Amino acid sequence: MEKFLQDVQNLLGLRLTPRQVSAFQLYEQELTARNAQINLTAIRDVEGIRTKHFLDSLSCLMVMRDRLPRRMIDIGTGAGFPGLPLKIILPGMQLTLVESVGKKADFCRHVVETLKMEQVLVLQTRAEELGQNPSHREQYDWAVARAVANLPALVEYLLPLVRIGGSILAQKGESGPAEAHKAEHATHLLGGHLRQLRKVNLPGVAEDRYLVIIDKIAATPPQYPRRVGVPCKDPLK
Repeated sequence: MEKFLQDVQNLLGLRLTPRQVSAFQLYEQELTARNAQINLTAIRDVEGIRTKHFLDSLSCLMVMRDRLPRRMIDIGTGAGFPGLPLKIILPGMQLTLVESVGKKADFCRHVVETLKMEQVLVLQTRAEELGQNPSHREQYDWAVARAVANLPALVEYLLPLVRIGGSILAQKGESGPAEAHKAEHATHLLGGHLRQLRKVNLPGVAEDRYLVIIDKIAATPPQYPRRVGVPCKDPLK
């Protein structure tokens, strides 16, 4: 855990409190134990969990610091990434986790209960449905996603959920710049403007990672997102 703490400090300039360290240790234990029973993530070794899940999730803070989220939604969160690590660092944030796979949504609820987190809502549903739900549409400061879909489809999932003046953050691999270029039309159509492509270098990880940040500058047209499944099958061009 010492290496992880040093990596967090080196990457973000953050010193974790004892309570935060304890939360990450407990999260790691629960993920390792549950992963032995059901397939939550392909990353099973401790160092991989700390770097490729926890530290990778916290890298979002590199671009969120100027405007920390009061209300954030994490689409396709899987075993809780990046939402739950960010919640450990930002305990006052209202967080909604969205996961369509039942066993993963159940695990997220288990972690929230185990870590005694407040103001966390876990929903087993699809982003397309939430984007047309008045309780969630244009209600969030930030919408985030990691390894969910190609960016032309992903912007249709995320942009309807953030308010004007809010932003979306997509965590991407080396294809990030190319995907951002390919998603230019969809981004503009849905009320967004590409603000930044931020390269992230994780210690011990060879492949490039990028944070793609898109600001919401206009309302999303009411017909978007389209019905479940359509954004991925027929991305906006």
